[in-house]
Amino acid sequence: MFGQVLVGYCASHRKNKQLMNYQTFQPHPDLESLVSCYWTLEVPAETDAERQRIIPDGCIEMAFILGDDIKRYTVEDNFILQPRAMVLGQIIEPFYIEPTGYVNTFAIRFYPYGFANFVTVPIKTLANKETPIEILFGEKTAKKLEQEIIQAIGIKQRIEIIERFLLKKLRERSTVDNIVKTTVDALLSTKGSTSIHDILKEDLSKRRQLERKFVKQIGISPKQLGKVIRLQSALKMLLNEEENLTNIAYENEYYDQAHFSKDFKEFTGVSPKEFSGNENMVLSTLFYK
Repeated sequence: MFGQVLVGYCASHRKNKQLMNYQTFQPHPDLESLVSCYWTLEVPAETDAERQRIIPDGCIEMAFILGDDIKRYTVEDNFILQPRAMVLGQIIEPFYIEPTGYVNTFAIRFYPYGFANFVTVPIKTLANKETPIEILFGEKTAKKLEQEIIQAIGIKQRIEIIERFLLKKLRERSTVDNIVKTTVDALLSTKGSTSIHDILKEDLSKRRQLERKFVKQIGISPKQLGKVIRLQSALKMLLNEEENLTNIAYENEYYDQAHFSKDFKEFTGVSPKEFSGNENMVLSTLFYK
């Protein structure tokens, strides 16, 4: 990831960026191959909060909104309120969110292949939307988990609660197919530049099988995930004040600067030059850095 720019984030002006309290925490060793991290975000309520653009990062997240509601815009000024306890699946296009007041979010960030280990539904059904956890785990189980998270005293207790839940679910599920995990690992290690042809060079007959399983367990195709991962690497260079777009394109194995700019705008909605100075990208800048 990956830098995280997903569900439950609040908006804030650049001048108040220091008011954001964002922290990450590492998972238990038995979960570290599936869970990237736990994170929390707290931001005071603001009367003039800006909408924030959320961009794809290749991961799936489970989030608990402990503060005021978060709006997620669908079309122009139309919006929905995000569920208080939800899973945000793979996203392949940017969208806007806006807090209605105080932001307090606790979330679990899963590796691309991680979340499939905890549910029975095809991961592709979660893509590009928020799914209430009661749909995935049943109403009784979900309500119990949500209440425990709400009533917990501090982040340490919340992590203990979610880890007990995940470890129990893990014992009930089989491991993700090795072919999918191997492909994701290859994409991560090469910053998304490896082709499926290269990954399966010893047996190209597995390609159709891989693509079917990949979409089912990851939620998007290998090609889409590779493009998102490559964007992550380019974004980090951009945010580390690398201003030469041709160099960024070359380092991340885009064909040329035009190819880099095209992919960048597809996933973020703005050009590379517009990204850093955009008020709607404050959160993206914070999390990627």
